Amino acid sequence: MQDLTHVNMDTDKKPPERKVERIRQDETLGSWFKITIPFGIKYEEKWLLSLIQKHCGVPFTPVEFHYEKMQAQFFVENANIAFALRNVSGKIYNEAKERISVFVDPCDAPHSVQKELRSAKVEQMKLTLNRQNEGSQKSLHIQRLRLDPGLMISGMGTAQNPGNAMTTCLQLYGENVPKLLSLDLSNWKPYQLVGLPNTVEHASHIKNLNLSNTEVKSAWEMDKVQWLEPDEMCADRNPLCTTFPDKSSSISSILELFPKLLCLDGQETPPATHRGAEARQCLPRCKGSFFGSNELKSLVLQFLQQYYLIHDYGDRQYLLGAYHDEACFSLTIPFNPQDPASSSFYQYLEENRNMKKLKDPDLKVQLLKHTKGDIVRALSVLPQTRHDFSSFVVDIWFQTETMLCFSVNGVFKEVGGWSQGCVRAFTRTFITTPATSSSLCIVNDELFVREASPSETQSTAFFIPVPTASASSVCTLSQEQQEMVQAFSNQSQMKFE
Repeated sequence: MQDLTHVNMDTDKKPPERKVERIRQDETLGSWFKITIPFGIKYEEKWLLSLIQKHCGVPFTPVEFHYEKMQAQFFVENANIAFALRNVSGKIYNEAKERISVFVDPCDAPHSVQKELRSAKVEQMKLTLNRQNEGSQKSLHIQRLRLDPGLMISGMGTAQNPGNAMTTCLQLYGENVPKLLSLDLSNWKPYQLVGLPNTVEHASHIKNLNLSNTEVKSAWEMDKVQWLEPDEMCADRNPLCTTFPDKSSSISSILELFPKLLCLDGQETPPATHRGAEARQCLPRCKGSFFGSNELKSLVLQFLQQYYLIHDYGDRQYLLGAYHDEACFSLTIPFNPQDPASSSFYQYLEENRNMKKLKDPDLKVQLLKHTKGDIVRALSVLPQTRHDFSSFVVDIWFQTETMLCFSVNGVFKEVGGWSQGCVRAFTRTFITTPATSSSLCIVNDELFVREASPSETQSTAFFIPVPTASASSVCTLSQEQQEMVQAFSNQSQMKFE
């Protein structure tokens, strides 16, 4: 994740040449990059490439331009070009004056380029593989293969660009070794395993997996080998095992990824039945909303009803009164440009302050909305929504005489924009101070939006609560009643509520 973020979000304070030099010295990426334009399917290829080239400043040759789902994608070779393209993002506009984003990710060489490996070099690779596997026909040591002198001399050494050459090596290995029983990935880095699951097609028989001294620091980095089902594993000196407070937590984390593992670092693992019981104990049942007292419940529910009625049905400029003059707001979405489903978050991208991926310190400050004017302007450009009040789960997690902190989870539907009809799940954390004895003033507002799960989507109702004399009582309106109220509101200029 750090390597990919380094390309996407690296600060512009250093010249591209210096950044490229540092990255290549660290061996964190090869020379090929995938360029993704969200909603690029709307644009004709020649027009889009011409627009990007006009603002790029560095000549480039797109390779394998194509449309995938809603995105336009192509490949470029050269880190300088990749950084130049990354800097174009948000600076070009379509005919409707909408910003066009450009995402850059390091990748293996595209398929058409991989096919261009000369047959002589492929034959040299075959000879090297046959020599290495004499007397050991069912094991593969990746590090030894990577640094093989024969491959280095033939020009196929993988030290400079591990992805392209290793993919070819593994394809040839899969063709020559019908049943691979032992796979040694020791001293390897996660990003160097790109293409491994797709190229070793006969690895389902693996019994022994060595991940010792790798640079795997989190469980999600193991997804490239999670499809394996080994009986034995060595994870000695693996950072993933040293980040846990005790050994049992480390073992449990690995067993979640490899449930059929029988032996870890030379010791037998707990029976599978016990693992299931432990997993169930780690998932407590949701307890619903927590308010602390009826007074706080009434205060917070009234605040949420008023806030979201204006947010969903009124002019969001009226939310100015809900915020402190120096309030702060940030929006986060778990955006992955390689996931086609993420393209529906297009209208949230410009304000996305995802701290796990954002490394540019200047951009961190820029995306933090400070003062209530900036906050309301940011909220006003987000898609029109309808929140389902029946889905809200409220947790008041801190309270003093001068401060009230609470979080609300729920779902909403977009009723305008590119993704009209999409159902989202959200978590919103408010830090407030008392404005009066019966109202709150927001000083900090954090909003996290993600795709709703199927169960969340099916259970939505999207009823409209109407405040009455009693703040805790909530009723619903039919569709016909909603239309009548909205029509009268428009004619009389009275607020919907």
